[in-house]
Amino acid sequence: MITVKSFEFNYFSVNTYLLHDETGEAVLIDCGCFRKEEELELSNYIILHKLTLKHLLCTHLHLDHVFGNGFVSRTYGLRPQAHKADVDALPSPQEQARLFGIQDKIRAIPIGKYIVGNDIVRFGNSELLVRLVPGHSPGSLIFYSAKDGFAIVGDAIFKGSIGRTDLWGGNHDVLIAAIKDKVLSLPDDTILYPGHGPATNVIDENLNNPFL
Repeated sequence: MITVKSFEFNYFSVNTYLLHDETGEAVLIDCGCFRKEEELELSNYIILHKLTLKHLLCTHLHLDHVFGNGFVSRTYGLRPQAHKADVDALPSPQEQARLFGIQDKIRAIPIGKYIVGNDIVRFGNSELLVRLVPGHSPGSLIFYSAKDGFAIVGDAIFKGSIGRTDLWGGNHDVLIAAIKDKVLSLPDDTILYPGHGPATNVIDENLNNPFL
């Protein structure tokens, strides 16, 4: 069984997710830790639970979701995995930082592996199905565990809302269609863990999300 541990990091209150199972193997999704105390919070949890990080996954490559990639690369020797469409379409993290008026230094970490829809990410006794849900960004991904009934959905969908589409490569119509096809088609009781804010589930968003 997968344990889902969430952390809220950085200026943008990003949800970073650390998934691990009974083997102690783990994956980190959207590492947003920026300050030293945030890095320490993450590393202390990994030490406390005697975890071995196997993958660093990115739902997408907007600045707020990749702040911690440099720390993870230096500390655990992992390079991020993401969809190539985001690499091609989005400015570098440094350029995004300048555009947002954030003067703190950030270093881009080269993508170690491109992942696409229908890929399987394996760790321990567990696996995650990758689904492509473009619209918030061209290469936005979600990571779905059918066995444990949840999906890490990045900024595609939130509780009662959807991701913004006014950034690089965003497209409102594409996003709505992708959410309906790849997210709301999941079983009704599937828990959705978004990139910001509280968790929700498929049935609630099908019934109550005003954007859908």
